[in-house]
Amino acid sequence: MKTHSGAKKRFKMTKSGKIKYRRTNRIHRLTQKSTKRKRTSRKANYVDKSNVAEVRALLPYN
Repeated sequence: MKTHSGAKKRFKMTKSGKIKYRRTNRIHRLTQKSTKRKRTSRKANYVDKSNVAEVRALLPYN
């Protein structure tokens, strides 16, 4: 079974088994975005429990 190449670039498994990903909207046009919006997107986020099964199917060897 193959790993989904797009998913392996976007998601990482933590030691506790959670799936971590980088938040969006941090690449360009940052001057027009609010400071709060940019600050919250600095931190990584975890995949919601309703979507964990889908992401795990894309990453079978993690």
